[in-house]
Amino acid sequence: MIYGYCRVSTQHQTEENQHFVIAKFAKYNNLHIDMWVEEKISSSKKLSERKLGELLKQLKSGDILITTEISRLGRSLLEVMGILQHCLEQECQVWTLKENFRLGADIQSKVLAFAFGLSAELSKQLLQERVRESLARLKANGKKLGRPRGALSKKLKLQRNQKRIQRLITRGTSKNEIARIMGVHKSTLYKYLNTTDEFL
Repeated sequence: MIYGYCRVSTQHQTEENQHFVIAKFAKYNNLHIDMWVEEKISSSKKLSERKLGELLKQLKSGDILITTEISRLGRSLLEVMGILQHCLEQECQVWTLKENFRLGADIQSKVLAFAFGLSAELSKQLLQERVRESLARLKANGKKLGRPRGALSKKLKLQRNQKRIQRLITRGTSKNEIARIMGVHKSTLYKYLNTTDEFL
C-alpha cells in the first residue's frame, strides 16, 4: 500500500497544501495513494499520541509512506531515526518530496536518514539558542518579559465578576454575549471558564 502522510502543528494551519503536493507527485508518477493520514498536532507530542504512531504499526513489507518533508515525521533526531529504523525493519519505504529522499535497505539510505535527522535537530537547537539570546538581550535592556498587563487585568476583571457570570450562565445567556458584557474577547472568557473550578 501507498500512504500519504500530512501533518501541521496547530489548528490554525491546514494540511491542504501538503495533500496537494503529494497528490500531484503521485499523479505525475502514476501512483495511487491507497490511504491518507492527516493530523493537526505538534511533533513534540509523543508518537503514541499521534496518528503517525498508529500508521507505523500498520506498515508492512513493500509499503511506501510519502510525506512532503522529513520534518513532518518529527523534530527530534532520536524520534526521526527511530521512525526510519522501524520502517527499515519492516522493509517498507519512506519518501520525502522536499529532500527527494527515498529510504530503502541500502547503506546510502541509512546515511541520508541520519544526516536529515541530524540537520533537523541542529536547526531546532540553534533556533532555541537564538530565542534565549534574544530574550536575554531584551531583559538586559530593561524590557519586561511575560504576559502583558492587559491580559492579566482582564482575567482579574472576570474573577471579580465571577458571581455575575455564574448568574448569566444560569439564565442561559450565551458565552459570546457574556464576553461582550464583560468587555473581553470570547477566547479570554472561554479560557477563564475552562480553568475555573466553579464552572467545570
